[in-house]
Amino acid sequence: MAARQRKSTRPREHWGILFALVVVLSLWFATYLGREPGSRLSVEAENGTTRGIPPEATEPNDTALAPPDHSHVAFAERVEERREMVARQIHARQIKDPNVLKAMRTVPRHAFMPTAQQPSAYADSPLPIGEGQTISQPYIVAFMTEALALDPNSRVLEIGTGSGYQAAVCAEIARAVYTIEIIPSLAQTAAVTLKELGYRNVFVKTGDGYFGWPEKGPFDAIIGTAVADRIPPPLVEQLGPGGRMILPHRDDSGYQYLVLITKDEAGRLEREKVLPVVFVPMTGQVQKPADD
Repeated sequence: MAARQRKSTRPREHWGILFALVVVLSLWFATYLGREPGSRLSVEAENGTTRGIPPEATEPNDTALAPPDHSHVAFAERVEERREMVARQIHARQIKDPNVLKAMRTVPRHAFMPTAQQPSAYADSPLPIGEGQTISQPYIVAFMTEALALDPNSRVLEIGTGSGYQAAVCAEIARAVYTIEIIPSLAQTAAVTLKELGYRNVFVKTGDGYFGWPEKGPFDAIIGTAVADRIPPPLVEQLGPGGRMILPHRDDSGYQYLVLITKDEAGRLEREKVLPVVFVPMTGQVQKPADD
């Protein structure tokens, strides 16, 4: 009887073990492949990113924080024009940071412009990009980038994406660039351009740059590409200790200057006018009275 009882129970034991293995494997797949019911990892991000990435990494263009991919054909176009631009317009005007010079030689400026403006892409001047906005003069882009003293670990906030060109130049040097554009059509176009060109470390959002991007701060560097009569306090707050911020400012006399603001490790600020400029105006909250 004992022998017959053991034979009759083994199949049930085997089925029990098999069932337990199935349950364990199901839980493993749910946990590690992002299929756990209700998990934030179980759905693809609205921007088209893949399953399984951390929920905090869901800004536009983000699949993984990686350096720019230069495989797009635009990088191989008009290379000699970029070299001439850097030699005559930038290096000749005392821009010396080798990282900045390399970035300016690398980024295909023509790819960030409307077709009608592309023949003049490497001219020594700003050019219109639509919506009453411009892409800055190459020298100004290089000057502002050098002033930030970027390195491969830098996290940059840009206010005023425009065409996306300045963000791309910074992204050639920095670890990550977060850029905000208040005009939806420009933000969308820039995001598409940056993604197509392989700038996987640039994140674009539509919004009022006055408020910055607090959930991604503090930043090592902040750059503004539109002029205002005052410097937004949220940007000062989001500048990390040891950080540098450069942006155009209009003084009481109506003149515009690039202002470099540095914050030391104790949070103390220093401010310096570094270059007279002309920029398009910043819009949004900054245009309202300061006590609003």
